[in-house]
Amino acid sequence: MPMPEIGPAIVVEELTKRFGDFVAVDHISFSIERGEVFGFLGPNGAGKSTTIRMLSGLLVPSEGRATVAGFDAAREAEPLRRNIGYMPQLFSMYPDLTPRENLDFYGGLYGLPGAEIARRTDELVERIGLGEVIDRLTDTLSTGWRQRAALACAIIHRPPIVFLDEPTSGVDQTARQQFWDLIGDLAADGTTVLVTTHLMVEAERCRRLGMIDRGRLIALDTPQALLTTLQGRVFVAEARPPLRAIEVLGAQGFVRDAALSGARVRVRVAEGTDDAPRRLGEALAEAGVSAGAVRATRPSLEDVFVALVGDAGEAVP
Repeated sequence: MPMPEIGPAIVVEELTKRFGDFVAVDHISFSIERGEVFGFLGPNGAGKSTTIRMLSGLLVPSEGRATVAGFDAAREAEPLRRNIGYMPQLFSMYPDLTPRENLDFYGGLYGLPGAEIARRTDELVERIGLGEVIDRLTDTLSTGWRQRAALACAIIHRPPIVFLDEPTSGVDQTARQQFWDLIGDLAADGTTVLVTTHLMVEAERCRRLGMIDRGRLIALDTPQALLTTLQGRVFVAEARPPLRAIEVLGAQGFVRDAALSGARVRVRVAEGTDDAPRRLGEALAEAGVSAGAVRATRPSLEDVFVALVGDAGEAVP
């Protein structure tokens, strides 16, 4: 049974998952339109993977419900799985088979006849660029190649919805860019894509973005709209030791928040703060923290996330 032609591809209502006393996903609600690339942004352990497993019919929610491709994810898991593709964090291919053999296997699981599997494999080899590795053992391939082959296995049956859970974890920037080009191609063909990530640069490529922390959905909008919600100005500096720098700067009354970004410290200050670079530099110097020049920088989704997590934390009793 194919996905209905009208209405959202995914509707989530107060979805919750508990493991004993631990609440992994806490009453989240959202919907995803057909053909949309929707991103779930949050740190490891935020609840992203648990949400995808519920939407895929692999976990039963403790509360709430989700409709995916027109099916109730908890009650109609079997027909649901024939209408989705799922690429988990740990690639689900057999390492002692070649990508071609993996595609044969997954095509058979989805009930495709042999001739259709062969045609579809040829299409995916061309589209995803697997030609040079299609007949090599999967275990011998680099992470980037295994990633592409895993995507091919997830979409061999032409699902209208694809779930990608941290799909570019552990790959280099070039492989990451290539993979996101493939995601764009899927969306252009009308496929709905839900992708989880903890990387801000990837989040910016989603049409809409849900930010999740400690199981709670703390924001949902386009990346551009989320950036407009950020109040204050952002500055960046290289400082050693960085954790001490965050502690010192976070204690300044005019600083809204401070966080580590790579080897740098990012600081958000209140609007109207006069001579912020000088004041930030003096605070570091007085604390004995070595720092380079403090300079203004363009706000990022990382700054938005840090600000929202801080606000959410203050709201928790």
